[in-house]
Amino acid sequence: MPKFLLSKMTKYNCKNKITINKFLDLCLLLLMFLCINSCKAQSTSTVSKVIVGAEQTESYLPFLKNKHIAVVANPTSCIQNVHLVDTLKSLGVLISCVFAPEHGFRGNAEAGELIGNDIDKTTGIKIISLYGKHKKPTKDDLANVDKVIFDIQDVGVRFYTYISTLQYVMESCAENNIELIILDRPNPHGYYIDGPILDTAYRSFVGMQPIPVVHGLTMGEYAQMLNGERWLENGVKCKLKIIKVENWDHSRKYELPIPPSPNLPNQVAINLYPSLCFFEGTMVSVGRGTDKPFQIFGYPNMSEGNYYFTPKSIIGKSKNPPFENMKCTGFDLTEFGKLYADQGGQIYLNWLIQSYQSSIDKANFFNSFFDKLAGNSILKKQIIDGVEESQIRNSWGPDLLTYRMMRKKYLMYKDFK
Repeated sequence: MPKFLLSKMTKYNCKNKITINKFLDLCLLLLMFLCINSCKAQSTSTVSKVIVGAEQTESYLPFLKNKHIAVVANPTSCIQNVHLVDTLKSLGVLISCVFAPEHGFRGNAEAGELIGNDIDKTTGIKIISLYGKHKKPTKDDLANVDKVIFDIQDVGVRFYTYISTLQYVMESCAENNIELIILDRPNPHGYYIDGPILDTAYRSFVGMQPIPVVHGLTMGEYAQMLNGERWLENGVKCKLKIIKVENWDHSRKYELPIPPSPNLPNQVAINLYPSLCFFEGTMVSVGRGTDKPFQIFGYPNMSEGNYYFTPKSIIGKSKNPPFENMKCTGFDLTEFGKLYADQGGQIYLNWLIQSYQSSIDKANFFNSFFDKLAGNSILKKQIIDGVEESQIRNSWGPDLLTYRMMRKKYLMYKDFK
């Protein structure tokens, strides 16, 4: 988001202590103006089609000939409308097994749901779950595997667990002397960096390394960082081959063609995810169990808000969601999320701060998961102490500057300005 817009919003917020409603009105008014200008500029230029790594079969099929392959994949692992595994099998590639991350291989498991090993009904290939207690491929899992292919669409946010799966796969490949081929895909949040750097004392599956919430890297770039910074267990290095994306760089926005997980069903949810996921560590619902997950927020009897929703159990998306069958009051951020796609570039804390300040049960507002999402205990304390959003953001500055310098070493694509 342009600096002058941030400046206006911050000054207005500090002087007038705006409510969530007023904050949204101000943001939407200014963003609508900027969005119109952005659309005009884009319409005058010709944009080349983005070609993801998986689509460049001529670049990696020669390395697979007469090799036994394991594939780390999920529903986003597609070439056009055909799944990568189905494509490789049709081309005669010898696939020994498929490793499935959170949400499963075909994407029918909700967040946090334990997934067991299985046989894919379409291909008959063995599926090995990398979620639950078995997050890292074992030596036995990789028996008779010559190479591993990793093709998963990430969303570029630290607490989105696919980068944790990548780390475990890299460690296992390194320990078993197996090359990992990453079919790279664009990062839909690759045009900015924001949020607190993780304190490794708070390391978990939703944050394993000292990177910011929005890290600004593709899977391929992050894999290079894991190797280069010696972050893999025992400092091992994984042999990598990365098939780069064509016609994309970090200044170019990218709308995902396939939802990356059941509760990120569209680009609006993806845009808002870095800001709203913090609510998962609080008493506030982010709309799981509705048709607008990560596009709305609220809870029963919330003192502010003009939007109402009632979470329900949805098979494959939200089993027993928070406040199931209870009417919640809150806010619908859909329109803000649409405009944010063109003019975003930061995490918004105002909704979180205002929700805490307006809560009548502050003692129970946060739960134990919040510090893992934040990657530290500082953010929660800042909110409780009433620190202004601008001050919180400023506190991230020195660490983000250090991270930016480190990140430059691993970029494979032209950076944003």
